[in-house]
Amino acid sequence: MGDISSNFSRHEFSCNCRDCDFDTVDAELITVLEKAREYFKRKINVTSGARCTLHNMRVGGSVKSQHLYGKAADIQVEGVNPHAVAEYFRTEYPDKYGIGQGDSFTHIDVRPNKARWKYS
Repeated sequence: MGDISSNFSRHEFSCNCRDCDFDTVDAELITVLEKAREYFKRKINVTSGARCTLHNMRVGGSVKSQHLYGKAADIQVEGVNPHAVAEYFRTEYPDKYGIGQGDSFTHIDVRPNKARWKYS
């Protein structure tokens, strides 16, 4: 049980730098993640949620990263290949959101326009 939705708690989205208290998370992002949780029927682990500017710079994030606004999450769905997770998001949201496909995680953000990429 979460404190901001059925399956998610605010602390899961806190900046990983641990030097700040930044834990903003967009309500639309939570809705998207809850829908994915319902689809896969598996736990979703947030590996990176909100990021302060300093932490975003340390991890090589874009200066326009949606993580800076609490509108993005890098996730792992337990027992599901990240490529399958990315394909789910691309199918579910063909004309909006940012979807990045990595080998060990999937990025989803709720920007208003469509963006797609793969991490190398």
